[in-house]
Amino acid sequence: MSDGTANGAHERTGLLSFTEDDDSRKIVDFTDWDDEDPRNWPKSRKFINVGIIALMAVITPLASSMFTPGIAQIAADLKTSEEKVVGATTGFVVFLGIGPLILAPLSETFGRRKLYLICFSVFAILQIPTALSPNVQTLVAVRSISGFFGSVGIANGGGTISDMFHPSQRSGIFGWYLLGPLLGPTLGPLFGGLIVQHLSWRWVFWFLTIICMINTALGFLFLKESYAPTILESRKQKYEESEGGKFRIANQDDRPFWTKLASSMQRPLRILFTQPIVITMAIWQAILFGTTYSLYTNFETIYGREYGFSTTQVGLVYLGPGLGFFICVWFIVPQIDTIYNRLSKKNDNEGKPEYRLPLANIGAVLIPISLLWFAWTVEYRVHWAVTILSTVFFGLGQITILNTVQNYYIDSFQKYAASAIAAGAVFRSIVGGIVPIFAPAIFKAAGYGWGISVFAFLSMALSPAPLFFYTYGGRIRERFAIEL
Repeated sequence: MSDGTANGAHERTGLLSFTEDDDSRKIVDFTDWDDEDPRNWPKSRKFINVGIIALMAVITPLASSMFTPGIAQIAADLKTSEEKVVGATTGFVVFLGIGPLILAPLSETFGRRKLYLICFSVFAILQIPTALSPNVQTLVAVRSISGFFGSVGIANGGGTISDMFHPSQRSGIFGWYLLGPLLGPTLGPLFGGLIVQHLSWRWVFWFLTIICMINTALGFLFLKESYAPTILESRKQKYEESEGGKFRIANQDDRPFWTKLASSMQRPLRILFTQPIVITMAIWQAILFGTTYSLYTNFETIYGREYGFSTTQVGLVYLGPGLGFFICVWFIVPQIDTIYNRLSKKNDNEGKPEYRLPLANIGAVLIPISLLWFAWTVEYRVHWAVTILSTVFFGLGQITILNTVQNYYIDSFQKYAASAIAAGAVFRSIVGGIVPIFAPAIFKAAGYGWGISVFAFLSMALSPAPLFFYTYGGRIRERFAIEL
């Protein structure tokens, strides 16, 4: 790992330049004002790219929870139990975590655009057999496979944004992009509830088919390649064809293709299991996602049976955390860059990844407090508005933690940001997928008060992490530095 820089100059050594070195090949590189460098693109081109991948990052998590208001209807239609139908969410979310382990390093080998278009095309097509599922086994199997391909937006979105924006500009853009992985599961039950109540559960997946195909079409038309090594490789080939002779990319890896591919495929797991900071933050995010999906899959029971809400009204409950997301992105997330730049200026204009972490302490405090608030107000049947208000603060804490941690990964691993994010995502998604299977039994045995408090206590145990890594993170990164 390496430190970032306040002016965002890492990973760029000029736009296109030709120099000679010992192996006599001319070097193809970016120069400072090269208009093919993604960081020098016009804002309009950058934001079109961000918009398309952000939509992918919204749709996939949307699909993870959109059918939850129809769990009972699906179980009745497919003549199975509700617990088995929940398995469709588990399979989807688990493969949503496994996918980045493969798709992130592939994007660092073949480029971002190809992976986005291939994977999201498959994801769109897989919604059709899901809508036509004749039994729960087909539903779970197809949903799991679609989770793998749908993870491409989550796997590579952070890396794509890092391709296009300097560190001093990144967190505000990244904050809006990160709404997808959290806002999707929040909005999904709202739209799903309306569709299930007025049409049927199968129409949830027909709706997803339509929006996925629209997004895929937009990608084919407007999405541009942003990964610098891929752009430079294309430029190198053009020069070799037009001018003859041999060229190479600056810092080119000359190992055989299959050796490079094998190395890249191992990269996310190497990062996850050799970096104490990454594994700690991954566990913290896993607890958050496990908590989120445990609550979301039980909102129907809590508000439908305990508070007497209709399916549509239950869907509206998910707007509580959604409001927290927007408040955070609008007011708190932009301050991540402000604090980063201010601390960098005090450090002779040299930025450090740890300068992303101060605001994570807000989430570290809000998460356990909001969970305890929700747990015991639900336990004692306090007015529904009081319970939903707690979810606003839960959503605010989630976005704060996720945004600061993801930016920390990007600054620490720079060129391999996608692999670093994938390393954190796999653990997060597997736990987020498996824990909801056991949550109903926990809530039934311990009640909502103590059952949900378990998640609060787990998050409380890791709440000192941002302060600890802000203080000692630099030394830990140096102590456990690895060659990627």
